[in-house]
Order: sequence, then C-alpha cells, then structure tokens
Amino acid sequence: MTTPLAIAFTPNYFVPAATTLKSLLDASTGDFRVICLVTEEIPRRMQDKLTALGGGRLSFEYIPLKGRLEGLYIDPRYTEAASFRLLLPELLPELDSIVYLDCDIVVRQDIGALYRDIRLGDNYLAVVFEAPIEQQAERFRALGCDPNRYFNSGFLVMNLAQMRAEKVSERLLEACRVPYLEFPDQDALNQVCQGRVLPLSPVYDSIRTFFIRKYKPDFVRQYSEALWGEVQRSGSIHYTGGKPWNLFTVRFADWWRVYDSLPEEIRCEWTPPAGMYRLWKVYRIPVFGRILDSVRAVKQHLQTS
Repeated sequence: MTTPLAIAFTPNYFVPAATTLKSLLDASTGDFRVICLVTEEIPRRMQDKLTALGGGRLSFEYIPLKGRLEGLYIDPRYTEAASFRLLLPELLPELDSIVYLDCDIVVRQDIGALYRDIRLGDNYLAVVFEAPIEQQAERFRALGCDPNRYFNSGFLVMNLAQMRAEKVSERLLEACRVPYLEFPDQDALNQVCQGRVLPLSPVYDSIRTFFIRKYKPDFVRQYSEALWGEVQRSGSIHYTGGKPWNLFTVRFADWWRVYDSLPEEIRCEWTPPAGMYRLWKVYRIPVFGRILDSVRAVKQHLQTS
C-alpha cells in the first residue's frame, strides 16, 4: 500500500525537506506518493535528487500554488506554503485521506504503518494535542478552544473525503481572513475542526516542549509518565521554534545525524551555517556533547523560570 504524503517547501528549504524525507524512509515501511506544495518551481536537478534519495520508495508530484491564497492573512514570520494544507481536500479530489508533514521534523515513527491502520471515521483530522503550559492556556481559550485539546498542525492525517463533503476548506480559509491569529493556519484548524479530531500518541509529533524537563509536569498531566519516556526514546522530533541548523536547540544532534546521512549530491545544494556545523562537529565528541547539553539545559531553565 502506498501512503499519500503532502509536504510544502521552497528551493531554499530543499535540504531540510530532504532531511525530513530521509528520516521518513529510515523509520517507515512501505512506499510514499509525495505531493509537494510549492510557491516556486523546484529545479529539475533537485527533483531528480529527491527521486534518487527515495530509491524507488518515493514518487513525487509538484503542485504550484503561488497566488492561491490571495486575501488571506499570512503572518510575516511564516511562508505562504505553510497554509497550503488548508487546500488539500480540493487539490486532491481523487484521495480520501493523506498524511501532512512539516519539513522541520525528524521522523522516528512508522508513518506507513500508521496510515495503513488508522480509522478516521467522520473525524476531519488525526492529530497530536499539545501539552499546554500556563502562559499558552489563556491564548487557546481566547480562540474558543479547550487548552487541553489544542493540537499542533505540523503532523496531520487528513480525512479529505469528509472535509470535502462538509466544505471544511471554505470555513478554514474564512477563519484565516483575520490579522490577529498568532499561528494562522494552525489556529484556524483548531477553531474549525474542534470536536472532530482523532487524538494520536504524542510520539508522532513531539514538539519542542515535549523534550524540555521543566515542562514534564505539563506533559504528564496531558499524557502520562510512560509516554514521556517513550517520546524521549522514539518520538518524532518537531523543531517548533528555533531550527537546529540555526540554533543549538533541543535534540540538536538528531537532525544533524540525519543530515550527515544524506547523499553528497543533496548536501552540496546548501552551505550549512558555519557556526552550527562547527558546533555539531564538536558535539559529536561524546564528552563535549554532554557538556553542551548540560549548558543548554541550564540556560533553558533560567529562560523559563
């Protein structure tokens, strides 16, 4: 069974996208039909390199969507491509369901198996709920959402057939036509789809706070002590906030290990920030890695105290 998968990226995000796809191949079984939502043409050489990376397990389609979101509020911190997932029910009328994946994720779960086994029923989405920290809860309530049922939109299994039948894309686009949403497409998905989502284990979309010990009590209240341990061991790492190629962030090394495993013909498309790449080379020496992790943990604790 081939799993349909949607991603959105631009040429300057080619290597992060390839890193996510490499981690997907390493962690998952089966083949994937990868639908790429793009605002700029992906050069043919890059397309060929992605095909070669797949080794026969990935087939690619590129859907140009520049200008398709006119009139929508796009927060300047994010690209237009981030909102293209809202259009998937209408863009892909031949598909009943699809997996959507952000390109700042290291996949460590079998996404092919999840897709084969999942039963969405009449839910619009399968999602991972965040574990809200105190300062987030009020914002979620202001959106009209239950703070304990607010989900991250970087990993979704989407029930395209149900969403088409109930014209959900129209409602999502209308919800986005306001300038006050902090995370426009994610907030709109939470507002429109609430009550019609199937919860997934947090291992499928382990966001930044799931890896910071200070926030463990918030996580355990939402999930459990056992799932905290499972996330640390094998949760798919979603680099919400700072990216590991720009910042010494949580699970920094996991991203760079996958990057190092990419073929040279893909890595040569990008010059990594010199400071972060040098830091990664130092980090690979075990004693220095432990020291750097300890320094980062102390800094994070001070920043969030």
